[in-house]
Amino acid sequence: MTQPVRADGPDTDGSGRGAGGEFDPGRAAAEATAAILESTLHGTARGVVVDSPPGAGKSTLVVRAARELAAAGESLMIVAQTNAQVDDLADRLATAEPELPVGRLHGSESLPDKALDRHPALVKDTSVANLRSCKVVIATAAKWAYVKDTEPWRHAIVDEAYQMRSDALLQVAGLFERALFVGDPGQLDPFSVVGAEQWAGLSYDPSASAVVTLLAHNPGLPQHRLPVSWRLPASAAPLVSRAFYPYTPFRSGTGHGDRRLVFGVPGDGDGPDRVLDEAAASGWGLLELPARHTPRTDPEAVRAVATVVRRLLDRGGLTYAAPDPDPAPLTADRIAVGTAHRDQAAAVRAALADLGVAGVTVDTANRLQGREFDVTVVLHPLSGRPDATAFHLETGRLCVLASRHRHACIVVCRAGVAELLDEHPSSEPVQLGVTVKFPDGWEANHAVLAHLAEHRVAWRA
Repeated sequence: MTQPVRADGPDTDGSGRGAGGEFDPGRAAAEATAAILESTLHGTARGVVVDSPPGAGKSTLVVRAARELAAAGESLMIVAQTNAQVDDLADRLATAEPELPVGRLHGSESLPDKALDRHPALVKDTSVANLRSCKVVIATAAKWAYVKDTEPWRHAIVDEAYQMRSDALLQVAGLFERALFVGDPGQLDPFSVVGAEQWAGLSYDPSASAVVTLLAHNPGLPQHRLPVSWRLPASAAPLVSRAFYPYTPFRSGTGHGDRRLVFGVPGDGDGPDRVLDEAAASGWGLLELPARHTPRTDPEAVRAVATVVRRLLDRGGLTYAAPDPDPAPLTADRIAVGTAHRDQAAAVRAALADLGVAGVTVDTANRLQGREFDVTVVLHPLSGRPDATAFHLETGRLCVLASRHRHACIVVCRAGVAELLDEHPSSEPVQLGVTVKFPDGWEANHAVLAHLAEHRVAWRA
């Protein structure tokens, strides 16, 4: 499959390499950002696409671009996908530019976060007519779809563009002349509550992501990428890049040894403590339970996840992140548990409550998307399953679960997943006109499992 030529590929002057040939992550990120802003502010194309790996600073880029456009005398609209994303962007923009008039467009039943009240220049309203004097107006794609009979903005920024369905883009496309699309191509596909097979292969598939459809009809649009993840440590970025971003590779912004996880209390030698020691040393840990077909809310796997979290807190974890020489305590709010299903998350919450653990974030990959923590504990989507369905093999689901951490990721899984994958090879029907997503979930799962096998610890010794 032919891939588009990137504007700042790793072999160009935008590689971020110094005179000695060494990779400088700060320089690489700065060069990529400069090229993106040049295309956005001074380019002639109607759209600019930016691919970003996890933790590369998408929100920082959106805020920077909005400030640059406003400083150039432009008014613009920003489109995000959820109210939480809109509130976060509004807060970031108002904090970075306190005197910039920012409008927060919202629905009558979806009130903005009260934290925005601390910004005197930020105006909240349910009518776009009352916000047209603002230099920047921010709202969800769903809210923008209701805006009619207004002069189009010259510029728009679409945040998390890979999470936006193409039909949602079509509903708002008449509101702007040029747009910057920023998103993560490795994350979960746009959500749809109905089957989309009947549209597969059509030129405007409403279930396809906004970026996929945009590029299919405008292949000449400038495409850039952010080359550095500031979230993922040096132990994680190579695997995540190789398994999920083969055509848009990235590097970690930190080196080996720049981040450390240590425990003040030694382990007792059982499986949960040994996998914590392995994760602290290598950044990864696989706590493997015996092979068995189980209910979706596997009681033993749920108990194992809860036990790992309990031991994380009991052992007095400390995290070090250069250049700060002082450690930070690993507290409950810096730990997350990721699952594939809501009932699994509910079972883990109940198990944690039984162990007296509170304050840990427990949710599905869909809801953890975009967030970051120091340590994550993941219940593998294929653990204990008798089959490998498209849902559980979705590349984005595993990518989200494996890329939320700054220090370490511990995966809890029953043995036998590699054999399960081999018994259910990737055999989705080929549909004409449909862009092939690569890598597929089958290949990505094998890549991740092969790496985790090097860090395997048995649940019971």
